Amino acid sequence: LSAFTEGEPGEGREPFELLRFWDALGQTFKVTSQEATKLSLAFSRLPLTSAEDCRKLSEDVQNAILAVATVYYWLPKGQGTTLRKMVRDATTEVVEGMIQLTETILSAPLESLSQEQLISTGGVWEACEQVSNLPRDNQAAVASALAACLGVVKDALEEMERALVEGQDPYSDIMEDEELGFRGNRDTYWSEADRKLLSSCMGLMKASKACLKKVLGVVKAYGKADSPEQIAQLDDLADIANEISPSVDELALSMYPPMNQLAVRLNAAKLASVLKKVLEITKASHVCPPSEEGWVQFLTGAVDHNMNKIKNFTQGHL
Repeated sequence: LSAFTEGEPGEGREPFELLRFWDALGQTFKVTSQEATKLSLAFSRLPLTSAEDCRKLSEDVQNAILAVATVYYWLPKGQGTTLRKMVRDATTEVVEGMIQLTETILSAPLESLSQEQLISTGGVWEACEQVSNLPRDNQAAVASALAACLGVVKDALEEMERALVEGQDPYSDIMEDEELGFRGNRDTYWSEADRKLLSSCMGLMKASKACLKKVLGVVKAYGKADSPEQIAQLDDLADIANEISPSVDELALSMYPPMNQLAVRLNAAKLASVLKKVLEITKASHVCPPSEEGWVQFLTGAVDHNMNKIKNFTQGHL
């Protein structure tokens, strides 16, 4: 590990090699996993570990964690902020897992291997094994981030579709009219005017899902991480796409009765703005050759169409 200097690579240092980095990171995670096992076994039974052995064990654990952190810092931001964040999160989990294991050992009686100690040791193993599932470059990292966003948006859309199918009273399963007397209360169902607005909001949510699905497709098909420009374009795409799922959630929450139509309009406008930005950034980047511009145009039109309908339905509330 002497070849890896903490901090960002700079002048006079060896050029960064992605393959060498992954080999080194995998090795440090493996060593950390082994040190966790040794530490756990040493404190799983009597007689007590000698002071000298304790010192050696803690030194080895500390060196393993320092090696993990050192190799993480070797990954330059120029390789992609999305990739770097995923590696940082994995590294943090390893460090936190080892801290938890140490705290568990310190607080547990020594007679036998406690359940907490077993769980904590397993937690470190699991965190260390994550290195094999990490994306290997920024294209794979951005594809992974987009897939996660798509999953959240799909769930929100399915939940809202279920609520709509349940009919006039979305809270029928939790409200009994005999006990609570809330049936027929405006607060628990959608009016006809609400439902008109809802269909356009659903159109916007469906456009969000379609947008993420299409962008994920072109990132997988055409995305490259060979030049600083390509890497930066992918990061810009991931950053704006990350705003889609929270915007969808905010819109969905405001759609439940009692519906404030002005709040719905504001949340819809925010989501529409995020979607148009995603489509603009996609179109301007290397992941969108001319053959893919048709769906960008179509989805831009779909966002505008639904947003215009929402504006028309809510005009009286301004």
